[in-house]
Amino acid sequence: MKKTGRFLAFDLGAESGRAVLGTLADGVIRLEVVHRFRTEGLVMLGTRQWDLARIYEEMVQGLALCARQFGPELDGIAVDTWGVDFGLLARDGSPLGNPVHYRDKRNEGMQDYAFGIVPRADIYGATGIQFLPFNTLYQLLSLKKAESPLLEAADKLLMMGDLFAYLLSGKRALEYTNASTTQLLDPWKRTWNEELIAKLGLPRDLLSDPVMPGTVLGAVLDDLAAVTGIAKGVPVIATASHDTGSAVAAVPVAPDSPNWAYLSSGTWSLLGAELDEPFVTPESLALDFTNEGGVGGKIRFLKNIFGLWLVQECRRVWERSGEKIDYGFITAEAAASAPFVSVMPNIDDPRLIAPENMVELIQTLCRESGQPVPETRGAIIRCALESLALKYRRTVRMIDGLLGRKTEVLHIIGGGTQNKLLCQMTADACGIPVVVGPVEATALGNIGVQAMAVGAIESLAEMRAIIARSVELEHYTPNDTASWDAIDARG
Repeated sequence: MKKTGRFLAFDLGAESGRAVLGTLADGVIRLEVVHRFRTEGLVMLGTRQWDLARIYEEMVQGLALCARQFGPELDGIAVDTWGVDFGLLARDGSPLGNPVHYRDKRNEGMQDYAFGIVPRADIYGATGIQFLPFNTLYQLLSLKKAESPLLEAADKLLMMGDLFAYLLSGKRALEYTNASTTQLLDPWKRTWNEELIAKLGLPRDLLSDPVMPGTVLGAVLDDLAAVTGIAKGVPVIATASHDTGSAVAAVPVAPDSPNWAYLSSGTWSLLGAELDEPFVTPESLALDFTNEGGVGGKIRFLKNIFGLWLVQECRRVWERSGEKIDYGFITAEAAASAPFVSVMPNIDDPRLIAPENMVELIQTLCRESGQPVPETRGAIIRCALESLALKYRRTVRMIDGLLGRKTEVLHIIGGGTQNKLLCQMTADACGIPVVVGPVEATALGNIGVQAMAVGAIESLAEMRAIIARSVELEHYTPNDTASWDAIDARG
């Protein structure tokens, strides 16, 4: 069996995107970043939305750069993106405008509206999904409530990764890992929950049956191949199109690893455990844990946590004055600031979703919780990072309590691994060893699933072994758990 291949991964996040070429050879995957670009949304006529045409144009450029720099031949192309957001297609296949951003105000009040139709506990029992105000369920319900003409004109709904895969291949499909973020999927049957959809009065015919990660959709469109120089016939593959699904598939663990948890660290922090079956109980409902789909039939049992979004938005506020602020510089300022002065005890406040001014909001939350108000840049960033680490500590303990186990090691993956201060804080706060890497977990997982699709990798376990050989991992040992015990005890 062929154990080599060249695969192009489009890894699209809420702030930036990349085209990454992965070459599988000699039992390792080597990455080359072909193209980087911004993906940030825009506000038009009062609606926050994604600029579909511009992101697509950047992807076309990524294909052209790949063909020019590395040659036209590829064994696969796949796209992963954030969850919950979607695009609508008309009967002729045309996109019906820009997809709306999950931070748009149309979601306000929609959870309460949904609970008036189907009780909160029943929605969770049917889907096992954490209650986030921007889940696809509430976005669709907002269109229905507003009697949007888009629903009448729409023929199919595609999640964001599926939408871009469609633009590359012309093939429509809804991939399972991203479909699971909608809060409309049955986590046991791994298909749509017909009863819930009917009770909510949502249009079932928009939703195709989900396909599993590793499904070959079809060849890249001929006209796209001609424009970019990519070889005709290159398969477009439905990878784990939810970026966290791809990232968790890349956690470098062996089948006999001790109890482990993962933290996918980026704009969002996603902290959880990998399970064979959904874990849906009154206790997991009370703690608001989610059961999302994973590679190889796994379940990503996790909690979504406001992540480095806190830091990103503070940086955006400070850059409004025209000064360019480097993440490394403000992290160094945080490291030089006094510890444990201001640690917000609860960073689940919905005001953090899309604040006008993150700096002022952090100060407000500190004031409301009786914490000293941080004033300097370093103090504000330290407050944000320590608040995240405290949340990680409490979440790991929740996981252990629910699953009846003791987490022995935490794997941190993704772009947030570059924040070494937060990595050490996390080890200290959780009181367990932390293994950090790979930083490119999402791209590696995307590429690994593509390799599985074409038979170059045989299993999830083999993929993880290859990834473990492909990257250098960092190890953090807890140094000061006692201080975090005291912080946690003060509430």
